[in-house]
Amino acid sequence: MDSPTPPILLLKTKSTPTDGYDEYFTQNNYTPTFIPVLEHHFHSANLQSIRSLLTSGAFTPGQGRKYGGLIFTSQRAVEAFASVLEGLDEPTTQTTKTLQIPIYTVGPATHRTLTSLLLPYFPNAEIHGKDTGNGQNLAHYILEHYNSLYPPPSTSTSTSTSTSTSTSTSTSTLTSTSTAHSNAPKPPLLFLVGEQRRDIIPKTLMDSTLPDTEQIGVEEVVVYETGVMGGFEKGFREKRRFFVATIGPTTRDYLRDQFGFEADVCAEKPSPEGVGKGIEGFMREWRAKRGL
Repeated sequence: MDSPTPPILLLKTKSTPTDGYDEYFTQNNYTPTFIPVLEHHFHSANLQSIRSLLTSGAFTPGQGRKYGGLIFTSQRAVEAFASVLEGLDEPTTQTTKTLQIPIYTVGPATHRTLTSLLLPYFPNAEIHGKDTGNGQNLAHYILEHYNSLYPPPSTSTSTSTSTSTSTSTSTSTLTSTSTAHSNAPKPPLLFLVGEQRRDIIPKTLMDSTLPDTEQIGVEEVVVYETGVMGGFEKGFREKRRFFVATIGPTTRDYLRDQFGFEADVCAEKPSPEGVGKGIEGFMREWRAKRGL
C-alpha cells in the first residue's frame, strides 16, 4: 500500500494561471494546500504619479530625466507597475519601447513576472539580479553594475567594458549591453515598494561611508498596501501539527522579531526549489534523529 503524500500548507494566494510552488511540490510528492494570508491593495494615487513620470519623459535621456532605472523586489510591485503600463497612451508606449534602462530585481519568480509583463512596453530594457537571492546581495550588485554605467570623469569611456546578454544576472559577473554615460550625471533609481519593507537597499546604495562618486540615489514609492486576510487565523488553527518554513530571511526575521517565533526552515533562495530543498534537508535531519 502506497503511503500518502505529505501535506504542505502554502501561506500565500495561489498564482494564476499557474503557480510554481503548486507545480514543484506536486511533482515532488507533496499535497499542497493554499491558505491566503494577505490582501493586497494598489495605491491609486501613487500609481497615478508614476504614470505621470512616464508620460513626462522622466526616464528619457536628456535634461528632463529624473531616474536612470527601476528596482523591484516583489511580484506585487511588478503587478502594480503593469497596471500603470496597461493604461498608457500610444505615444507614451512608443517612447518606453525605445528606453534602454536597467531594471533590477531579486529572485527568479519576480524576474519571470517582469520579463512577461514588461516585454511589450520595455523591450530594450535590461533585467538584472535574477540570482542575487536577497536584498543585500542585490544592493551590492547594483552598486557595482549601475556605477559602471556612470564612470567618474577620470575613467569615463564611450562604451562599457562589460559584455554579456541582457538577462544574465550573476552576482559575480556584471552584465550589460548598455554604453556608459560619459560625463553624464548619475540619476537616482526609482524603487517601487510595498507599505511594509526592509530598507537594506536604499541604506546600502546611499551609505554615507561610500565615496560620493559611488553613492546611488534611491527614491521609494509605495505602490501597494497589505492587510491580513479575513478568516486566516481560523483556517490556520484548523490544520494539524506542522513545521514552518519561510521563503527567506525577511519573513524569518519578521516572525522572530515581532512574535518571538523561530521558523524551522529558512530557504536559501526565494523560489519553489529553494523552499523545497530547505524542507527536504530539514525532514532528513528530523527523521534521522528519530531513527525513521
